[in-house]
Amino acid sequence: MSDALSATTPRIRTAIPRRFLMCPPTYFEVSYSINPWMDPKRPVDAGLAERQWRNLRSLYRDLGHEVLEVAPLPGLPDMVFAANGATVRDGMVFGSRFRHMERTAEGPAYLAWFRAQGYADVHWPEHINEGEGDYLAVGDRLLAGTGFRTDPRSHAEAQEFFGVPVTGLRLVDPSYYHLDTALAVLSDDEVMYYPAAFSEGSRAVLRRMFPDAILATAEDAAVFGLNALSDGRHVVLPEAATGLAKQLAERGFEPIGIRLDELLKAGGSAKCCTLELRD
Repeated sequence: MSDALSATTPRIRTAIPRRFLMCPPTYFEVSYSINPWMDPKRPVDAGLAERQWRNLRSLYRDLGHEVLEVAPLPGLPDMVFAANGATVRDGMVFGSRFRHMERTAEGPAYLAWFRAQGYADVHWPEHINEGEGDYLAVGDRLLAGTGFRTDPRSHAEAQEFFGVPVTGLRLVDPSYYHLDTALAVLSDDEVMYYPAAFSEGSRAVLRRMFPDAILATAEDAAVFGLNALSDGRHVVLPEAATGLAKQLAERGFEPIGIRLDELLKAGGSAKCCTLELRD
């Protein structure tokens, strides 16, 4: 799926305006632990989290993207991670059913927003899946993570709903519990990923599909450098992921570093905060 020249010859990159859904971190805190990044004993600066989130929202708007907002609900501190709320493709909404009790109410909350906005083709899933945390659109297919959160049976359910091929990928490192923490889509045929986060078979699939992919180091993966969002030209990623930024620039992308380290205390960064509305 990758252009054989892409590894050596920078392409002409064009930014495509996007529509994003975000949720303000009004109730953000780390009061429980459902991934290795979360430590309720570690102090969280809610004001700093709010400022960092607003900087991300402003950056998207400055880049020409539309940002819509869903109202946060008390008692749902992780609702700020809007990417987990659903998967949207061709105006069809595949809802999320969360694995952990602490987040289960988020799925209905996001689906209620979509229905209120007039989305007609909305699916409440049978199997556990955590939205764009584990479903990433690349070209005419979906890459689908499993191993920690999303039930592999959900992959077939998503394929039947959307009518597009779904390629399953198994995650094996609990620090990278969602696909969007270990892999980022850069264009319709380009990705970057951290090989050690995947099973041997899934690494083989990724090598076959994306032979010229950008490979992240352990250092860049550990600062959530792969929890990034690309509009085809600009790639928004944590500013600490300097190695990835260098590789992206060499490929003709324009990397834009941003600080979201307060939200990283709950295991999220730029992509986690952003659900793309592919209407």
